[in-house]
Amino acid sequence: MVARYLLENQEVIAVECIFGELLQGAKNKKESEIIRHYWENLPKINHEGLWIKAGEYSSENNLLSKGVGLIDAAIIIAAQRINAQIWTLDKKLNSILGNDIQYIP
Repeated sequence: MVARYLLENQEVIAVECIFGELLQGAKNKKESEIIRHYWENLPKINHEGLWIKAGEYSSENNLLSKGVGLIDAAIIIAAQRINAQIWTLDKKLNSILGNDIQYIP
């Protein structure tokens, strides 16, 4: 499985808001513990100013009118900061990602 390989080889960058969403949807204590384990062990980005930049980026690109929210804008900014790609199943987010930033397994 590609996702497991990427996670275990620390090729996934942890973005706090995403892990917050994952914890929010955890079905049980074991699932929550797994999510927390990955959060604690994956490399993280510098979040300083992330939300402000995400808001500006969203406004400049009219993302809200395209159904793309602030968290998705934060993911884009986080990826841009470290020249990373984004792997998502979100159709609206995928529709605005350029080929240079979209990860296709």
